[in-house]
Amino acid sequence: MKKSIFKTLAKINKKILPSYSKDEDFDLAKASKVQMALIGYKTWVTKNSLG
Repeated sequence: MKKSIFKTLAKINKKILPSYSKDEDFDLAKASKVQMALIGYKTWVTKNSLG
Protein backbone atom coordinates (compact mmCIF):
# COMPACT_ATOMS: atom_id res chain seq x y z
CA MET A 1 0.00 0.00 0.00
CA LYS A 2 2.78 2.42 0.88
CA LYS A 3 4.46 1.84 -2.48
CA SER A 4 1.28 2.58 -4.43
CA ILE A 5 0.80 5.86 -2.57
CA PHE A 6 4.32 6.96 -3.47
CA LYS A 7 3.86 5.90 -7.11
CA THR A 8 0.74 8.06 -7.33
CA LEU A 9 2.54 10.92 -5.61
CA ALA A 10 5.45 10.62 -8.05
CA LYS A 11 3.07 10.88 -11.02
CA ILE A 12 1.46 14.00 -9.54
CA ASN A 13 4.89 15.54 -8.84
CA LYS A 14 6.00 14.88 -12.41
CA LYS A 15 3.08 16.89 -13.75
CA ILE A 16 3.09 19.73 -11.23
CA LEU A 17 6.64 20.37 -10.00
CA PRO A 18 9.39 21.80 -12.22
CA SER A 19 12.10 19.56 -13.65
CA TYR A 20 15.56 20.98 -13.19
CA SER A 21 17.33 18.18 -15.06
CA LYS A 22 16.00 19.43 -18.41
CA ASP A 23 17.49 22.90 -17.90
CA GLU A 24 21.04 23.05 -19.28
CA ASP A 25 21.88 26.24 -17.37
CA PHE A 26 20.85 24.86 -13.96
CA ASP A 27 23.77 24.62 -11.56
CA LEU A 28 23.19 22.56 -8.44
CA ALA A 29 25.88 24.50 -6.57
CA LYS A 30 23.96 27.75 -7.14
CA ALA A 31 20.49 26.39 -6.36
CA SER A 32 18.39 28.24 -3.81
CA LYS A 33 17.14 26.58 -0.64
CA VAL A 34 13.66 26.18 -2.13
CA GLN A 35 15.08 24.48 -5.22
CA MET A 36 17.22 22.19 -3.07
CA ALA A 37 14.18 21.32 -0.95
CA LEU A 38 12.18 20.44 -4.08
CA ILE A 39 15.00 18.28 -5.41
CA GLY A 40 15.28 16.50 -2.07
CA TYR A 41 11.53 15.97 -1.87
CA LYS A 42 11.30 14.58 -5.39
CA THR A 43 14.27 12.29 -4.72
CA TRP A 44 12.66 11.00 -1.51
CA VAL A 45 9.34 10.30 -3.26
CA THR A 46 11.08 8.57 -6.18
CA LYS A 47 13.20 6.43 -3.84
CA ASN A 48 10.13 5.31 -1.89
CA SER A 49 8.12 4.60 -5.02
CA LEU A 50 10.85 2.31 -6.36
CA GLY A 51 11.70 0.52 -3.14
